[in-house]
Amino acid sequence: MVGRECAYLCAMNMRIGFGFDTHRLVEGRPLMLGGIHIPHHLGLLGHSDADALLHAICDALLGAANLRDIGYHFPDTDPKYKGADSKLLLADTVELLHQKGYRVGNVDCTIVAEAPKLNPHVPQMQMVIAPLLQVDIDCVSIKATRNEGMDAIGHNEGMKVYAVALIFKAD
Repeated sequence: MVGRECAYLCAMNMRIGFGFDTHRLVEGRPLMLGGIHIPHHLGLLGHSDADALLHAICDALLGAANLRDIGYHFPDTDPKYKGADSKLLLADTVELLHQKGYRVGNVDCTIVAEAPKLNPHVPQMQMVIAPLLQVDIDCVSIKATRNEGMDAIGHNEGMKVYAVALIFKAD
């Protein structure tokens, strides 16, 4: 039954992908999340700007199109991605989808972080991400939650982000 359901969705030219990213919080780096700078005394550590939200969205989109993952397309071993703006990585990911005949339907994301408070920044993140995905702002869902003091995320040592994306074959 599962094979037939997947074949049905593919025949409808719709696909769903899941993305996940996590980064350690450190001093001395700006906190970039959702394509914006968020004032905080800690930032995310990574080869690029470490924008975990945009990275999770990239992985969800790439997975939906069966295009592997963000590390395959933008490896942290390549010096050209050192300090890269993740908005450019997302734009390049959308272009990869277009080359394969897909367009973005919507994304739904959850950021897990103890601090800072992220909900006030969600509308600005949506305004940055929607044009990169070439969708209406209503097609970019971003939620923020805490880990209630549990594990490394709960002790403010890092952040994690989950993302789901729907893509469809353009006519």
